[in-house]
Amino acid sequence: MTDVARAPVHTHPVYRLLRLVFGALGLLALVWIPLHTENLDWFNYFGYFTVLSNVLAVIVLLAGAAADPLDRGWQMFRGAVTVYMVITGIVYAILLASIDVGMQGQWTNNLVHRVLPLVLILDWVVNPPRMRISDTQAVTWVWFPVVYGVYTLVRGPVVDWYPYPFIDPRTQGYLNMAIGLVVLVIAFVLICVAVNAAGRLGRRWRYGEDTHETPGDGVERKVEE
Repeated sequence: MTDVARAPVHTHPVYRLLRLVFGALGLLALVWIPLHTENLDWFNYFGYFTVLSNVLAVIVLLAGAAADPLDRGWQMFRGAVTVYMVITGIVYAILLASIDVGMQGQWTNNLVHRVLPLVLILDWVVNPPRMRISDTQAVTWVWFPVVYGVYTLVRGPVVDWYPYPFIDPRTQGYLNMAIGLVVLVIAFVLICVAVNAAGRLGRRWRYGEDTHETPGDGVERKVEE
């Protein structure tokens, strides 16, 4: 078996332009919402998982458009943010679509809950990471939603405010809420694995090969039997 050095494949300029467009739209939405909200509480605004995940998505899109990083650390970050946006889209569709989530306009609501989650997962599949990411590594992406949930439950009683009904013990009790959150965490772990699998399939589709990264040298190589 021989290893043949393979240079990193940069993202096509058309895809980088699309990243720029959708990143700019995401940034516009994140600015539009507070500008059109009376008596805005900034701590509550950034207390929404939707807002936090979209801030990260804008960073990923704009950085991907401008610099197109290819290193493992960036691809791990990109995969994590893709997971958070997929979570945002799925949770909204299943649990929140019928309630007012304060997005100040249908276009912003559709953008942050539907369009950008779809953009992130499509970009992940069409422009997948060149190196392998194991499922064990992918599962670590769940840390952010877990930390967010703990922070929300600690802050909630202090300010008497919870961003979402499913994480509000006042209306359902702590037991029911805890059961629901455990189910959500399990679902989030499965989403991590699914997003990683989608990237793996995208890599095989785009490059027509399996790849690995030799530890320590940072060089992408093609494995040939």
